[in-house]
Amino acid sequence: MDYQNVPGRVFDLQGYSVHDGPGIRTTVYLKGCPLRCVWCHSPESLKYSIELVYLPIKCIGVKLCESACIKSCPQGAISEGVAEEAMDKSGMICKAVVDRSQCTGCLACTSACITKALSPAAWDTDVDEICARLLKDRPFFKRGGGVSICGGEALAQFDFTYNLAKRLHECAIHVCLDTTGYTNLENIKAIAPFINLYLYDLKHMNPEMHKRLTGVSNEKILENARYLAKNGGKFYIRIPIIPGLTDDEDNLSKTAEFCKELGNAVELVQLLPFHEVGKVKYERIGLEYQLSSISPPDDDFMNKTLALFKSYGLHVQLN
Repeated sequence: MDYQNVPGRVFDLQGYSVHDGPGIRTTVYLKGCPLRCVWCHSPESLKYSIELVYLPIKCIGVKLCESACIKSCPQGAISEGVAEEAMDKSGMICKAVVDRSQCTGCLACTSACITKALSPAAWDTDVDEICARLLKDRPFFKRGGGVSICGGEALAQFDFTYNLAKRLHECAIHVCLDTTGYTNLENIKAIAPFINLYLYDLKHMNPEMHKRLTGVSNEKILENARYLAKNGGKFYIRIPIIPGLTDDEDNLSKTAEFCKELGNAVELVQLLPFHEVGKVKYERIGLEYQLSSISPPDDDFMNKTLALFKSYGLHVQLN
């Protein structure tokens, strides 16, 4: 047994996934990311710590559960809200209210909440446990599918991701690594033998703009992509199209040029138009959503962008 059964922290496990690589896949989402993209649609993935998720729609009112969540909180961060009509029109109820400024993340309330309106944003596991679950889906992988390891940034939990990929490789499972590429080159070299395909993000080509939008420079990201392209790596390059931030013609042209530079390593370029699907997730963990003023790009712009990338001889797809 060459791999090590190391611990890891997962915030979601999605079966029958068709957007995270070829075929039918099961996607493992890992906690923690060194980037802070202003458009991030998975804010629950950013911190390694396990945050409190609150879904008010699941709360049946503190009186029906005898204020279990309020009593369980050692910091007094949960209180009774104002009366509102119950969803089933059965009367007025007072739902729980969470004061995020007082919450320490002890998660005691999640054990007390009978409806799971209060829940942890992730759970701890290990390579053997998660592999046992993933291998149950092996019958779905027969027609070109497999497992995708995503984040956050999966390489931020390098030991877990490395050993998980190694174990899946031993089981002859096709492995996709969804990554920003922001890690040390030594990590890339170590994990490369166990990755069949990289779902590789290119967020902005200008180093200063990249740092302003994500909190880090893109130098490591581009260096690692070049290394992988020269050493047998295969890519689906993913490009977020964020109006006013990443969609200027100069950036898109330079991104297409870079994809062209990587040569046959790039099997597909996926254009990802901005959407607001992740907005509600910010509310669930008590964070402010920063892009309320931005609307998704229109079809005309996306089609022009598609044509631009195709003009460089690239295989391109609108997602």
